Amino acid sequence: MGALFVGVDGGGTSTRCVVVTESGEIAGRGLAGGANAISVPDPAANLRAALLGALEGLDRARVAGGVFGLAGAARAAEPAERAWREAGLAGRPAVVADVLVAFTGATDEPDGAVLVAGTGAIGARVRDRRVVRRADGLGWLLGDEGSGVWLGRRAAAAALNAIDGRGASTVLVARVAEAVLGAGAAGEDDGPALAQALVSVVYAQVAERGPAWLGTLAPVVDTAAREGDEVARGVVAEAARRLCRTARVVTGEAAHDRGARAAGGGGPLVLAGSLLTEPTELAHLVRAELGRRATLVRARDAAAGAAALAVRAALPGDPRAAEAHRALIGQGGA
Repeated sequence: MGALFVGVDGGGTSTRCVVVTESGEIAGRGLAGGANAISVPDPAANLRAALLGALEGLDRARVAGGVFGLAGAARAAEPAERAWREAGLAGRPAVVADVLVAFTGATDEPDGAVLVAGTGAIGARVRDRRVVRRADGLGWLLGDEGSGVWLGRRAAAAALNAIDGRGASTVLVARVAEAVLGAGAAGEDDGPALAQALVSVVYAQVAERGPAWLGTLAPVVDTAAREGDEVARGVVAEAARRLCRTARVVTGEAAHDRGARAAGGGGPLVLAGSLLTEPTELAHLVRAELGRRATLVRARDAAAGAAALAVRAALPGDPRAAEAHRALIGQGGA
């Protein structure tokens, strides 16, 4: 029996794992909760659960290597190695940036850039399948501009501003109240009471489930924007503007960085994260702006991209590794 390789993509809301053969055939898949060390209380537990799911029915002694794509790779090494040991695997996995596996899961090109907008948001320049420059990815408190958490915070704030008169009237009052408190929560004469209830529950949910919970409100504001609500449209337009700014930095188009384009090389711009790969209003705005300047590629399976890196590491320079990489991209979700 041949060797097996593990690929893991640990995001803010979910962790995906694949186990593959050296020819690029997927032998197992696992799924668990988020593994972002900033916004998830116990990332190691979710990494272990995803690993165990993917390894079910497989001989763990055949596992010859693995790559974990995680936010904050240096900080994430300890939980990744702990999950690996607790899953009964020998050796230790390589831990790389989650943006890198998003890139390698979408293209076998060695160079390019990637823009991610999911629970968090980050842009990166990739050269020879290594991240050589980043923009944003600073976490929910200091950055992640245009992310699901960023959108969720602003959706809740816009609703509260409308309730107390600091902001324009918006359907986000009713929509956010329904998402946070349940159907029928927004009444006609309970503005102060509604505001207090929203504040209490939002803070309680963030304390209990982490800041990633705010990302559950992103679809609320995106849907309202698609339906024409002006406040929601403004929030989504600002998110798109900030994401495009991040992309311009890592593709070398920022005004202060004109020399980086030549230094960074060409290659595709991979759009990753649910906010950019699903048919959202935000994705429409970002694609319309960035598509004029770059070849856009939609992300596929980042866990498969991590597995491709594991195979390439085991078979450096071997044409079989390149073939396995292409096979894994072909099996990734469209």
